[in-house]
Amino acid sequence: MSNDEKQHDTEAPDGGVNEARGARARKAAEAREAERKARAAAKLRENLLRRKTQARARRAGEADSTEGLPAAKTDESS
Repeated sequence: MSNDEKQHDTEAPDGGVNEARGARARKAAEAREAERKARAAAKLRENLLRRKTQARARRAGEADSTEGLPAAKTDESS
């Protein structure tokens, strides 16, 4: 028997090696998708809480708290 024949003899006739690899790839893809959805849900919750806080501050007459750098002035002559 040649090496090619030996390799073919050890593989399952229904392509079991490829099926196992495909199953692992599907599980990995599903895990990535679940992680992406979890991150998106966390971002949405964070955004909702921030918007609620801003709305409460506006009702109470307080200034909005900002994150990051303040907006630049449009007119430097003032």
